Amino acid sequence: MRLLAVLLGVAASTAQADTVVATQTIRPQQIITSDAVKLDPSTVAGAYTALHQVVGQEAQYALYPGRALMIGAVGEPALIERNQVVELIYEYGGLRIVTEGRALDRGAAGDRIRVMNISSRTSLFGTISPDGTILVAK
Repeated sequence: MRLLAVLLGVAASTAQADTVVATQTIRPQQIITSDAVKLDPSTVAGAYTALHQVVGQEAQYALYPGRALMIGAVGEPALIERNQVVELIYEYGGLRIVTEGRALDRGAAGDRIRVMNISSRTSLFGTISPDGTILVAK
């Protein structure tokens, strides 16, 4: 019985997951590189547990050395910056309208942002496609 308790204690201690921590200060909107993070053998609930989950992502807010990177602290890198001139595409049935717009927000692929049609100065919403164009819904 005592041997079983010892074995269960050893099994529980080896089941711990690693935690991703910052090795240097990472500024907001900075792309995270492999030298900016490391694995720590401690377990922090709600933190990333593998380096591949954060390397190449963009910091959503300032991350400090020695602190765990919590879920939501990083996201996809922005494709569109605020005030950038972008291509707006409206498609409906066989109709396709392409014009220039100005991004009023910044965002990554799949994000819905506000844009302004340069010709009409009308503000509208569109979704960023992976190639950087903005798809405007009807």
